Formats: sequence, structure tokens, C-alpha cells
Amino acid sequence: MSRPELPAATAARGYAKGRARREAIVREASAQFAEKGFESATIFDIAAACEISRAGLLHHFADKEALLAAVLEARDAEDRARFTPYARSSGSIGVLRGMVDLAEHNQLVPGLIELFVRLSTEAASPDHPAHDYFRRRYARIRRTTAQALAAAVADGHLRDDLDPATAALRLTALMDGLQLQWLLDRSIGMAGAIRGTLEEWMTESGRAAFEAATPAR
Repeated sequence: MSRPELPAATAARGYAKGRARREAIVREASAQFAEKGFESATIFDIAAACEISRAGLLHHFADKEALLAAVLEARDAEDRARFTPYARSSGSIGVLRGMVDLAEHNQLVPGLIELFVRLSTEAASPDHPAHDYFRRRYARIRRTTAQALAAAVADGHLRDDLDPATAALRLTALMDGLQLQWLLDRSIGMAGAIRGTLEEWMTESGRAAFEAATPAR
């Protein structure tokens, strides 16, 4: 006998409730991974903090590795949400303005910085479950940053003697290094340091375009 279908409204409520539960689990896992590290954080503790059973958590995520993947995906989604509106409205210079905006925003969410710094350090070990993720992530960031820098050079916004691949490597290292420095000394202005480096590479027209860049609504 086939099971009766749920009314559309009931199914929608169930879906929304399940999605809200997953988001709450990911937020709590992010906090515990940042505080304790991946190895020390446990499914049991994360579930208890969410006021559900271990089995209830595993209903949403098959294991701790799957939960880690969801945490990292959520972090990437937040970063994209900062970049994309600038890129849509202002092109290559908008991507660079988005980097500064992202650094400024991250200072308001120290838990995300702690999570990233801790997990990226742990993931240097080849047997860490996030090792391949971070290898791919850095390769992607360097590649897409180099593309944005090359486009900005072509648009006349950056000096024509700038090597995009080298500059992308430096910019990626600067952004991540600043996050660790900021955790140790909250007086450091991450956004200002990134802006200063970009301005050293900009042409006069690039500085004007950078200041005029606004996110698409």
C-alpha cells in the first residue's frame, strides 16, 4: 500500500523546519570546531548543544566528516555573498573592492576567523578530512584572484607591469596572514592593510573606480 501524500503546506513546514535544524547544527558545529578543533569536537557535544540526540543529528549528517563539509560550504557561501554583488555591478575592480569589504565584515564575526585559522592549520596534515578541500580552495582562490587582477590590468585599473599570478599569491597570503595576526591583536585593521596593498597597484583611474564601486542590489 502506498503512503498517503502530505498536504503541500504540511510538507513545506516540515522542509522549513528541517532546513532550520540543519542550519542550527552547522552554526553550532562551526563554533565547536573553532573552539576545540575538528578532532576534539564530538558529535555528542554538538547534538547536546542543539538540544537533540546524537541520532537526531546523524539524521541530518551521516558523520562528523559530512558535518565538516557542510561547515566549510557555509563559510564559502558567506564569502561569495560578499563578493558577488560587487563583481556584478563593478566588474574587475568590484572583485577587489569585495575583498576589502569581506575583510571588514570578518572582523565582526571572529568565530568565523577562528574556525578558518584553526581548520586550515589542522588540514595541513595529509590525513585530515579537510586536507583536499583546502588544497582545492587555495588553488581556486589563487586562480580566480589572478583572473580578476588580469582583468583589472586590462581595464587600466592596475599597473600594466603587475604580474597577476604573483600578485594573487601575495594577496591570498596577506588576507590569511592578517586573520591570524588579528586574532592575536584586535587593533590590527585587516581591511585597511588589504586596501593599502591594492592601492599600491592601482592606477589613478583604478583608485577612482575602486572608490565608486558599490554592490549590486
